Amino acid sequence: MQSLFNDDKKMDISQYFEPLAFETQRFLCESSMPTIAEKVSAYAVGAAFPEVEDYSLALFGVADDRGSLGNKGCAEAPNRVRSFLYSLVAPVSQIKLYDLGNYVPAGSPDDTYAAVTDILSQLIEHNVTAIVLGGGQDITYAMYEAYARQGKLINICAVDPRFDIAGHSSITSQSYLNHIIMRNSRYLFNYTTMGYQTYLVGDDNIKLMEELDFYAYRLGYVQADMVRAEPLVRNADLVTVDISAVRQSDAPAHAHPSPHGFYGEQLCQIFRFAGMSDKVSSLGLFELNPLYDHAGQTAHMAAHALWYFIEGFHSRRNDTPVFVEGADGITLDKRGCKQFLVQMESPDMELVFYKSRATDRWWIELPCPNEALKRRYLRHLIIPCNYSDYECAMHNEIPELWYRYYKRLTL
Repeated sequence: MQSLFNDDKKMDISQYFEPLAFETQRFLCESSMPTIAEKVSAYAVGAAFPEVEDYSLALFGVADDRGSLGNKGCAEAPNRVRSFLYSLVAPVSQIKLYDLGNYVPAGSPDDTYAAVTDILSQLIEHNVTAIVLGGGQDITYAMYEAYARQGKLINICAVDPRFDIAGHSSITSQSYLNHIIMRNSRYLFNYTTMGYQTYLVGDDNIKLMEELDFYAYRLGYVQADMVRAEPLVRNADLVTVDISAVRQSDAPAHAHPSPHGFYGEQLCQIFRFAGMSDKVSSLGLFELNPLYDHAGQTAHMAAHALWYFIEGFHSRRNDTPVFVEGADGITLDKRGCKQFLVQMESPDMELVFYKSRATDRWWIELPCPNEALKRRYLRHLIIPCNYSDYECAMHNEIPELWYRYYKRLTL
């Protein structure tokens, strides 16, 4: 495979990183099974910067908490999470995992955003899936800008008890979405918040999200059936996670934790969903503050969640049906999926579903009004769904998911 760093036309991103001040090999467990520490190719003191191959998985830390409101100390999280992650048994015998080290800020927050944008943009260009360990969740803004630089229309899924749409003049962990909207939203197709808590956001902000036509799912709705989370995550390009979305009893490492939230096991489920998605190309884990972490409980739980993401990544089946534009026009590559046609009586229309023969996952197709829009929204015309959406159509009801996304095509 082609190496990201052997191409003279590309900037060498190693300039952004400081090597890890520890040997990954010291994180060994008593098990006779090989650990992640033995499998990862890491940029550590005394080691060369790894040559990252295309279609692999790269992890890097962003030790910057200046944009984190009221949670200073989360810049120390990356190495703390690593100390638990590397002691875990490797999820598969051969993993394609590179640890690029930590970006340590040397200038203003804008310098950090510019660096993260450049790093992630180059990784995305080479089909490298990135794990970003913060630091503050304001880094999500820089991650989005990396996709904008590539000219990619994307979906963001935020696992967060809040909407992060505050009207702060500077980019912060609670206002990064507002700055995406105000500065450069033309590459944002959809933004989904999963796990919000009403008493933390208020009715006005819920109405604002509805006016922006962004999708928001309450904690109770998702927890009642975690299967509902799977298509939401599977449809994202960028997944950003605020650790305070996990309840305090499982994740105390935040200055302002909540007694309610996802369980640690549920966060692991979400991370595995993200890892298995053919579409997810970056995952950010933010706001974990070791200053409040009793005995490393949260960092340990986060390491387990990342283990599931890595395991899911190596279980990808490349079975997502996609539209492809070529010399013969736009065609559909079903990727081995079985097609199901459902004729609706009212309104008189046909819905098209796809089911993967490899994983039993489902998708629904959106009709596009014209060829110009079809080219623009090529990556967003096949929407992940659940079997329940197919059942809904079989009862002559158009799934809410279909309505929501079709509306975005016609705005």
